Amino acid sequence: MRLLLLTPQPPFPAHQGTAIRNWGILRHLAARHSVTLLSFAPAEQDAPAAELAAICAAIEFVPVPTRALAPRLSTLFAGRADLADRLWSEAFAQALQQVLQASRFDLIQIEGLEMVSYLGTLQRWAPTTPVVYDAHNAEVTIQQRAWESDRQVLRRWPAALYSRLQVPRLAHMEAVVCRQASAVTCVSAVDAGALTGLVPDLRPTVIANGLNLADYVWSPPAVPAKPVLTFTGKMDYRPNVDAALWFVDEILPLIRQRQPAARLQIVGQKPARVLAALAGRAGVSVVGAVPDVRPYITRSAIYVAPLRMGGGTRFKLLEAMALGRPVVTTTIGAEGFEVQSGRELLIGDTPAAFAGGVLQILENPNLASRLSTAARDFVAAHFDWASIIPRLEALQQQLVDRSAALVA
Repeated sequence: MRLLLLTPQPPFPAHQGTAIRNWGILRHLAARHSVTLLSFAPAEQDAPAAELAAICAAIEFVPVPTRALAPRLSTLFAGRADLADRLWSEAFAQALQQVLQASRFDLIQIEGLEMVSYLGTLQRWAPTTPVVYDAHNAEVTIQQRAWESDRQVLRRWPAALYSRLQVPRLAHMEAVVCRQASAVTCVSAVDAGALTGLVPDLRPTVIANGLNLADYVWSPPAVPAKPVLTFTGKMDYRPNVDAALWFVDEILPLIRQRQPAARLQIVGQKPARVLAALAGRAGVSVVGAVPDVRPYITRSAIYVAPLRMGGGTRFKLLEAMALGRPVVTTTIGAEGFEVQSGRELLIGDTPAAFAGGVLQILENPNLASRLSTAARDFVAAHFDWASIIPRLEALQQQLVDRSAALVA
């Protein structure tokens, strides 16, 4: 097949969930199909990484648009979802038009809701080409949870109000996109249910988040004298900021009452100011951006994911489990994975329960070992890209064949 992939940032190097998913999909599709990539990229990045150039039939980057405050406020007051204009760019629309005029594609895949503002361009210049909308998250779920969480804290009321305004707008936006796309894919049955709630006759296809398991070397857990707890992610992302603050303020002090040497390391790009300020707190280090999070996870006693909002499924959990780190998370953090607390990981939804899970692992090496082995086996059985991509290819081929039959 001749495929065109639209992404909000270069899939490689992959330092956050969106890019990790896009890289996994692109890397495996390109092994058997001709893939053209059209993507936003930072203004200073004028050439793709060698890893991308080696597998794509063609690549074009467009600088990420900047949004002044006034246009963003205009979007809010106009009643549109903030995401509707976040990545709108005349330059990208023109580049897309030129790509579509220069080449014919069997199928176009849009990665994430930020990119659906270009559906109009696709409908104009490739009206008969099937379009797959790959929903990385049910975005309405993320904002609904953010509203429910932030409204309980006075200083977060402005953020809560923003989310409250976004919920109905995102519901409308996602419903429109799901109806317009030829097919919709999503990362879990939970997200499929959320999208079906917006469009009752929708039949999304679940294409799970995955890993190249060979890239993750399992090692048995160890509890050093000064145990390190690790949390990773894009650290200006609201659910990650909330998770880190909750852990440091309410969970870590409970852990350090019994394990005073325990410390948390927060690893990930663009730490928000409130997280950077945590660096002076006892037992907390803010590492920031790193070339590769895997060594930091591997050197940890426990991987923690204290998420109280968000959606989709978390690559951070897959990575930690694949590397053999015992995991403690919340019900929301584990959402979308068919796991059981006490089997592949531990779940705690209150500060006491979460801290208790961490302490159980630190004080019980047998439990740590059992969780580590079960977690790795779970990822190997269900989340290797090699076993996920054929399901996506089958859907794409079905759409291509159907389109060809209609034209004939």
